[in-house]
Amino acid sequence: MNKIKIITDSTCDLPKELLQENDVLCLPLQVTVNGKTYFDGVDIDINTFFEEMDKSSEAPKTSQIPPAKFAEIFKSYIEDGYEIVTLHLSSKMSGTYQSACIAKEMLETDKIHVIDSQNVTAGLGVLVLKACSLKEKGKNAEEIVQGVKAIMPHVKSTLNFQSLDNLVKGGRLSKTTGFVGGLLGIKLNLAVEDGEMVVRDKVRGSKKALRCLIDYLEEHGISKEVKPVVLNAAADEDNRGVLNGIIEYLQEKNIEYIESSVGCVVGTHSGKNACGIFFVEKH
Repeated sequence: MNKIKIITDSTCDLPKELLQENDVLCLPLQVTVNGKTYFDGVDIDINTFFEEMDKSSEAPKTSQIPPAKFAEIFKSYIEDGYEIVTLHLSSKMSGTYQSACIAKEMLETDKIHVIDSQNVTAGLGVLVLKACSLKEKGKNAEEIVQGVKAIMPHVKSTLNFQSLDNLVKGGRLSKTTGFVGGLLGIKLNLAVEDGEMVVRDKVRGSKKALRCLIDYLEEHGISKEVKPVVLNAAADEDNRGVLNGIIEYLQEKNIEYIESSVGCVVGTHSGKNACGIFFVEKH
């Protein structure tokens, strides 16, 4: 049986311990904040990142993983007899997927399988966990790819944002959409759809924000084939109430879940005071 290595990038926003436990190699993107460049999650953590972001007059910037780095990593595993399944954030949000594809072409091998997750943050993370589960069951690389792609349309998200400023600055949303987020007391419910961030709803107040999230979970149902990931981006007291409400809902339904926080690259675009959940819907 071929040895299989699962690789992803730091935008998957899964806890480091969980990645290590599942023998997943997580390659960091780079983030530049307050004049300095760091490897996401390696030489800067999210709390320090937000502190530096608050000090800076310029918006942070992110950089994709270059093809040469992918080629170096891929080559080392192939030489050790591995077949590689590598999953990355949406190609509509970053050139990282394309970099991995270029690296595969450079190496001229069929031992590398590159997946465009069409998702980001814990949506990518959920797909990584699915890949790990299939690997654990003894599936080969092709079967892992097929299994991951089969659930991709069923990975759903419902996210609560206090402000859309960072998403607008980073080009993830239009200025017109972002203006709505600046209105007093308005909470925005976002999701990742077709590989992009979209605004699903806007409500006034945290109670209605939580209701919006719960209604979405009820509408789609949560499959237990992959644990949902509850995500936190330095939520303040108001958004912490929404976050706790999601956790209480999962506990009442006896659904096991993973808690995590955004990394620095995702934090560049989410800003602070955001939270939500990524999950596989019942299908």
